[in-house]
Amino acid sequence: MDTPTVSIDGAQRLWKTRYGIAASVALDNLAARSLQQYGEWVEQELDLLSGLVQDGQSVLEFGGDYGAHALWLSRVVGGNGQVHVAEPRRLQFQQLCVNVALNGLVNVHTHSVWLGRETGTGRQLDGGERVRCASIDSLGLDALHLIKVNLPGTLVSLLQGADETVRRFRPTIYVRLGGIDQTAAEVKALKDAGYRCWSHLPYLYSADNHAGNGDNLFPGMVHQNLIAAPIEARLEFDRLREI
Repeated sequence: MDTPTVSIDGAQRLWKTRYGIAASVALDNLAARSLQQYGEWVEQELDLLSGLVQDGQSVLEFGGDYGAHALWLSRVVGGNGQVHVAEPRRLQFQQLCVNVALNGLVNVHTHSVWLGRETGTGRQLDGGERVRCASIDSLGLDALHLIKVNLPGTLVSLLQGADETVRRFRPTIYVRLGGIDQTAAEVKALKDAGYRCWSHLPYLYSADNHAGNGDNLFPGMVHQNLIAAPIEARLEFDRLREI
């Protein structure tokens, strides 16, 4: 296996990922471990989105995952497109900004906020730190083709703060779902907004990973995801189950 790392002064400092360079971080979550061991993170999510995101489009991510997917999105939308990443957790936000800067991603815009229903109020995260809240509507985006929600259980409040944006641009929405009760509310919120929904269950491990690592650290582990498209778009996902 060709380990996807770069050493500086004898220490591992950077990881070579499928879509660019990422600065090394503590391996205390699945995304970081995947980037270190495989040079990618849930590639099957990007396989699905690759048929939807196009050059010149605008995308919004909630939850940065260290920029793992923002690096790919930046490539796909190109110089005429924009990628907005909202990351409320301070250290994760700082790491996201490092990776955006390392790769010179001038079309990626980072926002240190929690996206929800209200703007300006503080929200307390695990650990007691308070962060600024903002609604998607308050961002004043000029266009929006995809909303990608990486923080489970946040979709309902996010949509409550995105009424105008969703009504104006009708973006595709891709979300990591919360628990059983949260999922029911999330599906209802999307359908009430005029969306059709399909279940998507991407595996965390891919045998065709960037590092060529055959050791599966995530056996049987999948994300409980959902992709939603506005009814009027007439999109079909034949290989997915509509819910």
